[in-house]
Amino acid sequence: MEDDVVARSASLLDGLRGFGANYTEFTRRFANWLGLHSTDAAALVEILYAEDTGSPLSPARLGDRIALTSGATTNLLNRLENLGYVVRTRESADRRKVTLRSGPDIQGLAREFFGPFSAGLMALVAEYPVEEIERFEAFLRHLRSTMDEVLEEQG
Repeated sequence: MEDDVVARSASLLDGLRGFGANYTEFTRRFANWLGLHSTDAAALVEILYAEDTGSPLSPARLGDRIALTSGATTNLLNRLENLGYVVRTRESADRRKVTLRSGPDIQGLAREFFGPFSAGLMALVAEYPVEEIERFEAFLRHLRSTMDEVLEEQG
């Protein structure tokens, strides 16, 4: 039984590593397609994703997500804002809080670039029963939680 768990764990990690490498390559190609530095494109992807999921980012949260200092994040946001790719808004009652939104100049480009992957993902998900996808989502949440705990311990 133990050998089976070890083998299945190794196989899952191999698949996740492969997905991670493809995700990184996707972001690199998005950067090249837009003529951006890869860090700028990674930030843009984070902003677009957060906005799509209804949880737009603050500059500080973005900096945490892409591992940049606050100064480097500000410089990156200035570049993206000058291109029309990002808009900083003040949506909170506390006017000091800034929310990052995608700019009108990036929305169509992002749909064009990521559209084929989104369509493929939806087709793939449609092939599986809802319960199976829900179990996989739960597994991924637990895996991420485990990784977060280890990272927190390593501090």
